[in-house]
Order: sequence, then structure tokens, then C-alpha cells
Amino acid sequence: MRSGNDGVLTLTIKMKVSPEPDSQEKLINLMQRYRDALNYSIRKIIENKALSLSKTHNLLYNNLKEKFGLPSRIAIDSYREALAIAKSWLGNQNKGEIPKAKNLRIWLTYNQSYRVNEEYVEILGGFKLKIVGWDRRYDGFPNKEARLVFRDNKFILYIFKRIPKSTKYSPKDILAVDVNEKYIVVGNSKFEYRLETTIERAFHYKQLAENLQRKYSSTRYNGWIRRRNIRKRIRDFYRKAKNIIEDCVKKISHRIIVLAKQNQYALAREDLTGLVENLRKLPRDHRVSLLMLSYRKLEFWIDWQAEKHGVPVVVIKPNGTSSICPKCGSKLKENSYRTMKCSECSLEADRDTIAVMNIKKKALSKIGGSLTTPTASQMTDVAPNRCEEPMNCPKGNPRPLGWEEVSGSQIYGDRVRMDFNLEKLDDKIVRFIEERTNEIVEKDLPVFSKIISKEEVENHPELKRLMDESKYEKFDVLRIVGIGDIDLQLDRGTRVKSTKEVGRIKIVKRENKGKNNKRITVVAE
Repeated sequence: MRSGNDGVLTLTIKMKVSPEPDSQEKLINLMQRYRDALNYSIRKIIENKALSLSKTHNLLYNNLKEKFGLPSRIAIDSYREALAIAKSWLGNQNKGEIPKAKNLRIWLTYNQSYRVNEEYVEILGGFKLKIVGWDRRYDGFPNKEARLVFRDNKFILYIFKRIPKSTKYSPKDILAVDVNEKYIVVGNSKFEYRLETTIERAFHYKQLAENLQRKYSSTRYNGWIRRRNIRKRIRDFYRKAKNIIEDCVKKISHRIIVLAKQNQYALAREDLTGLVENLRKLPRDHRVSLLMLSYRKLEFWIDWQAEKHGVPVVVIKPNGTSSICPKCGSKLKENSYRTMKCSECSLEADRDTIAVMNIKKKALSKIGGSLTTPTASQMTDVAPNRCEEPMNCPKGNPRPLGWEEVSGSQIYGDRVRMDFNLEKLDDKIVRFIEERTNEIVEKDLPVFSKIISKEEVENHPELKRLMDESKYEKFDVLRIVGIGDIDLQLDRGTRVKSTKEVGRIKIVKRENKGKNNKRITVVAE
């Protein structure tokens, strides 16, 4: 997906297709001829500097039809794609070798070289491909250009569509985003979330690929290139690492934008261009290249999701966001691991929390606003975060768990089971959960229910995250149950009127179900 002009966004729909058995070889042959024609066209355009459509048409049109046997419209699509590639290469100051297409793909123009019916895609040349599955959410928007790709013995059709941008609202506050290797920290003066990245997991698969390359190589030649199965495994590992990063940044960016829109906040992020450029100067080991990939993609997807949902975005310079005191502007000194302290005003906080506060302050200054009075607890009692504990917690205590960590639950007649996406769940955390829950019970908070539409669920990411859409797709409205202002859940059952009716609770069992999967069992005393 990418941003567009004139109030529209361009997105890509991935459609799985399957040709008829007797035409598959012919379609692959057409794609091979298209690839050869594309590479031929790129060389000719660069050699003759034919950088306009009219010059390119006169130079290549007849040759592509006669030499490569392409249908007329597909010949036009071929030289149009070649022209775009040639212009991009000529405009690049660091030119390498002349670009060359290796994979089988073919560019298609809607209603001229391809059409989409209800169950089939028709491609010029008499090819009919059955649609296996695709995202139907954007069927109401017209189809544009498409790209048919053949990879791993599968045909995928990528169709471009243009959708209107949402109108931006007037923000009530700022939601700041600080980007780190392991966590994306999101917050303001009211709350703070830490969203874990998948750099470590992607790094693992990239290491596997590079270990295989080293194992099957020598000082004289790369032996793995000649071994088809080894080469495939290496390629799959690299692709897995890239897909993990892509999936992570898409989910995190969507979660951040939904949170901003839900609260009518503007989003403030750092301009990471300089950071990416600095990373380029470091040795190109696997971790550096993954960080560059994740930073670039995270910037792209945050901005794209913001355009889609109408969330205002403020981009600020990252200079000093983690080293300048947000209260008095003095230089901070490192007090302990990832904890900074101001010698002038005695502010002490985790460096990521400092960054969030400074990003918000810079964003407000840039849009001409003023910094609101913090409503969160003061930062002077913050734990040093050696155990990766997010801030805004009493010193020495585990932090409260948010809806982001809850991965599942089940209510039985005599007990409740809850699952958490946590690496560690020790006795200290269990005691904290139990004590904090009983404090809420004693407050006698009201338990209420109300009916909302399916559309409203989009404004509550904590509901949609654990929602099994197959169970609710037949309903137009849904029932939610809330506890004061601290919890909100989809629920169809009868519930108590207040928390005090439940009585005190006790955690009777703790289980380790996996690396990031911890379970507790709770009963009412």
C-alpha cells in the first residue's frame, strides 16, 4: 500500500488465482516471454535514451510483438513497465548494473489486458484463472493496474485500487511514539504502552540463513548456490525474516493509529531518516540491516494508516529527545540502566518515558499548542527498569497489565482461566495482580452493559483483539460489559451489578504454556 494524491490512497489487494490445468504451461510460457521482452526493453531504452512514451513506442512496439510474440496490449504494458524501471535507474546516482527481471511476473491493465468476474480473472490471450480467495472489503472501489506473479508454483494477482482519504479531525491531545530496537513506546501524560517488536525473532531466521551460507561455502566459491535444496532453504529463511518484520510493523502501526483515533489524538513521531542514514555507515551485519528495514517500514505504515483513518501526524526532529529534561530543558545524566536524572529539577525517569514526554512537547510546540498538565503519577519514583518494566509504577512493583498482554480467557462454573503474552510471570507479579484486583473489588465499581454496533467495535481495539469474528458476523449489534472506567469486554451473559458482589479473589495456579504464554487460574474466596 502507498499514499496517493488528490485525496486518495492506493492499496494493493492480494488475490490467489489458479489457471485451468490445460492452460497453465501456456500462461507460464507467456510470462517467460514477457520477462525476456521486459529485459530487452530496459536495455534498449537505456541505450537509446528513449525516455518518452512516444519514443519508446516507436522503438519497441513492433519488435516486442514480432520477436517475443506478445499480444498488442501486453506488449504496450511491457514497454511501459520497462520505461518506469529505466527512468528509476537513470535517476539513481549510485547506479549499479542495468536492472534485470528474474522472477516471472506480468503487468496488466484493467479492461484491456485483464478483467475480473465474480469467480474468474480473464487475461488477454484466452487465459481464465479461477479466484481462490481475496479480501472482499474493497470490492466497491474500481480496479486499476494489476501484477500477476508466479512464485513457488503458485499464481498471485496483485490488484491496485484507490480509496478516498479520511478527513482529518481536530486533535484533543498528542500521542507520542518513540521507536527502539526491542519496544515501540506509545504514550503521553495520561498513559504509556510498550509494544514489543519482532527484531529478535527475525534476527534468528536471518542467522539460520547466513549459517547455511557459511557452512556450504569456501574461500574459492559459494557452494550453496549450486545446491538447489540448500539455496531454497536459505531463500525461505530470508523471506521469513522479512515477512516477520513486515507483519510486525503493520500490526503495531494499526494498533497505534486506532489508539490515536479512539482518543482523538494527533500522532507525533520522530523523523527516522537521519537514524537510517547513520545505520548505513555501520558494518552491514544482520541486525543493522533488519533495523533499517523495520524503521523504514514502520514510518511508511504509520503515515499510511494515519492517512487512511484521518489521524493528524506531526513529524519532529529526534535531537535530544532522550537526553534533555522535558520539565526544565537541562541536560540529563544517566542514573542507572536506561534511567535518566535531571540535576536541576530532580526529575528521574526511564529514557523512553523521557523521549515520549519530549516528543509530545516538541509536537505541541510545532503545531502552536501548549503542554497540558500531566495527570499521570510523578516520574520521580519510577523503577530503574532493569527488568524491562514500563514506567508509571511504584518503585519495586511490577507494572499493571494492559489489554495488549491478554491473549485469552475462559470462565468456568468454579474458576476463571486467563492467558497472558508475557515472557516472565513470577510470584512477585502474581501477588501484584491478586492485590491490585482485590483493591478494585473493594472499590465497589459499577458493572454496566450496553449495546453497540459492529462499526463501533473498530474504535475499541481492546474488544477486537480477542474477538472471534466468525461468532459475531451474523449480528448487527453487540453487547458489551464494562467495569467502571477500567475494563470493557464483549459479553452475552448475566453479570453482577458491582465488583463488591464478586468478593475477594485468589490466584490458585500459575502455568508456563510457552516462551511468551503464561496462564493463571483464579477463584473467588
